Amino acid sequence: MADEDIAGTWKEAEKLLDKGKIDRALDLLRDADADGKEATTLRIAGKAIHMKAAKSGSASEYRKAASLLRDAVKMNPRDKQSNAQYNQLLNEMQDNGISQTVIPRLFNEGTPTPAGLFAIFAGLLLVIGAFQFLQSDDGFGDGEAVMRVTWTDSQGVFHDEKITITLHRADAPIHVENFILHAEAGNYNNVIYHRVIQGFMIQGGDFENLDGTGGYAAKWYGYCNGQAESSSDACSKETWTMPDEADNGLVHASGAIAMAKTQPPNTGGSQFYIVPDGSTPSHLDGVHTVFATVSDGIEHVNAISEVPTGANDRPVNAVTIVSVEITDDGIKDSSPWYQFW
Repeated sequence: MADEDIAGTWKEAEKLLDKGKIDRALDLLRDADADGKEATTLRIAGKAIHMKAAKSGSASEYRKAASLLRDAVKMNPRDKQSNAQYNQLLNEMQDNGISQTVIPRLFNEGTPTPAGLFAIFAGLLLVIGAFQFLQSDDGFGDGEAVMRVTWTDSQGVFHDEKITITLHRADAPIHVENFILHAEAGNYNNVIYHRVIQGFMIQGGDFENLDGTGGYAAKWYGYCNGQAESSSDACSKETWTMPDEADNGLVHASGAIAMAKTQPPNTGGSQFYIVPDGSTPSHLDGVHTVFATVSDGIEHVNAISEVPTGANDRPVNAVTIVSVEITDDGIKDSSPWYQFW
């Protein structure tokens, strides 16, 4: 790609980030520089994933952003923007209690300090080994799904839109797997959002009864209606539930997607809810498992949260999940580590 072309891509990606279009910006960068050969590509990609991490609270996303910015600094140590973003990110990770898997600052304006030269040489293998271990997350990273939804607003206007979802498989592996299995089985196709509360959440995924009383886990996870059992023979498939993963560090920020369940622990099945922009129901943190985040299309979630509703907060006009397409299952392959973004 010509220099002026990739420079234009960088500029466009920055504009998209200013508008909050994170995934679109990353797609542009991947198309322009798939191998991450340019320091500016890594810097902007690191900034984008830092934005996602700040929104979701995902430790794995913070680590990914740190890796990209670290490499951007390494490739161009005199780039003040990369250095500033990298230092800001490391400070934020420290404040949030997230373990740092990156090489400590050993440069001063791009020049190694005397102590740094020895430290780099002596600690390189140890740091690389620790970095790979902490980054592995048992072979899981972030996946992606695209949900197509239709609804009619209060003005009688019909909408048909797509919502892009980041699946945090490293943080909630059971819940993400369950969501993926349901989606791939077509269980969410033509299922409604049966409960909508403006300023709070939109809830759907009951593929059995379409009213919030049904739905079950996509496979046997060791629980029947919240009770641990030694075998799937202990209960019918319709009573399968999942163990909670609510203490994974993910919180109910705007765009968060979490597993709905009955009051007892370990009773999640297929129903989920999405938090619209501006809503932060922190009383649900540590109770319901947050397993995904809306990365593009939060405006559609906001619009759905404002549709007219009747008894039991059910939309007057159906809000329908037409389909859920899994575009990335979040299982890491053998690609070079720098391609994870």
